[in-house]
Amino acid sequence: MAAIPERLQKVLARAGYGSRREIERLIEAGRLEVNGRVATLGESVTPADEISLDGKRLPLSVDRDAPRRVLIYHKPEGEICTRSDPEGRQTVFERLPKLRTSRWISIGRLDINSAGLLLLTTDGELAHRLMHPSTGIEREYAVRVLGTVTDEQLTRLREGVELEDGPARFIDIADAGGQGANRWYHVIIAEGRHREVRRLWESQDLTVSRLIRVRYGPVSLPRGLRPGKWAELDEDQLGALCIAAGLVEPPEKAPAKRQRKTAGQRSAGARRKPRAKTR
Repeated sequence: MAAIPERLQKVLARAGYGSRREIERLIEAGRLEVNGRVATLGESVTPADEISLDGKRLPLSVDRDAPRRVLIYHKPEGEICTRSDPEGRQTVFERLPKLRTSRWISIGRLDINSAGLLLLTTDGELAHRLMHPSTGIEREYAVRVLGTVTDEQLTRLREGVELEDGPARFIDIADAGGQGANRWYHVIIAEGRHREVRRLWESQDLTVSRLIRVRYGPVSLPRGLRPGKWAELDEDQLGALCIAAGLVEPPEKAPAKRQRKTAGQRSAGARRKPRAKTR
């Protein structure tokens, strides 16, 4: 039976070569070839086609039934989220476990001066959905602000301000304490525009002296995960992330009588719950 052709960006995203948006940029730049000719946007391919990036053939021996993997990486300040850097700065990919037939895809980015939770996956479709503005995935940040913050400024940041790339706002702002001119806040946004959190504060003539991402959708930064270390999501965490991305439907609630468990059963279930692997 002949293989059904699929869009080039979908095939490469599933194989872990980037998100669909990243692969579309490679096509537009003329860096991808199919059977020796420059690929075009919207082109479909089959497993029989030979696909190359910058003249190097891309292996596509990916098992569609292979489980998707997602890592939490605690990014320290000073690392960048690109695969390589002409200035020789350390990238987040240098500390991750090696893969044979796919690559880790960063779900969003953090700039060099920001730290905290960074999600990486082998599944390009999952990355694409989690980053797409239409999903409205929440990102939560702990922010240390230098300067006196007034109630009027907080109101403007909640209601929305005009940035150079359009209106933006914080869904929520919570005072997290602090002393003197430095005060901590927890803020939530629902999109991942470039330096959006910093630019929102800067619109009020305030400076962000530290920025740490602590949550992406349903996944929070584990308290014990040190900077420069990673942890792999367990089944429950991965399931919640896929539901948030719209890849799977949320499970229907079982009838109440089936949900009742004794204290002993609950304890046993808790002991069996898989834990995240840390490195």
